[in-house]
Amino acid sequence: MTINKAESLSGGSGVHVWLVLWKAAQAVEAYAKRSIADSELCGSDFAVLEALLHKGALPVNEIGRKVLLTSGSITVAVDRLQGKGLVERRAHADDRRARIVHLTREGRKLITRVYAEHAADMERLASELSAAERATLIRLLKKIGFKAAATSKPEAEDHAS
Repeated sequence: MTINKAESLSGGSGVHVWLVLWKAAQAVEAYAKRSIADSELCGSDFAVLEALLHKGALPVNEIGRKVLLTSGSITVAVDRLQGKGLVERRAHADDRRARIVHLTREGRKLITRVYAEHAADMERLASELSAAERATLIRLLKKIGFKAAATSKPEAEDHAS
């Protein structure tokens, strides 16, 4: 079956769904970045501090999994935040090889303020949707996201081809 460009970008085609989703994601990401721009935190630093604020002290590798950063990127982010006095590494109580990352008083103060402002900005954006629309959007995004994740090639296969 051959689909021409006009058909592929019409109403409910998979290509149209992807295009609308991609454009919306780009716009929302830009909005979110502007939301934290005045804080002088980059996106990865904000994500690390936010994870520590809401999850408590965590090992470096667990922070990386939660905020979707590679081990190298999370190490650089934690080093940068430690250099700014916003986090500190402490020895793990049960594993001498492991280090746990904690917010400092300054880090907690900063991320509490920045997160509150960011949450308000995200609420202003989401206010375009009713509660029912929000619930539907979340359900549908999870549905398509899980489908994409379940059918994606493993990363190693992608690089081999």
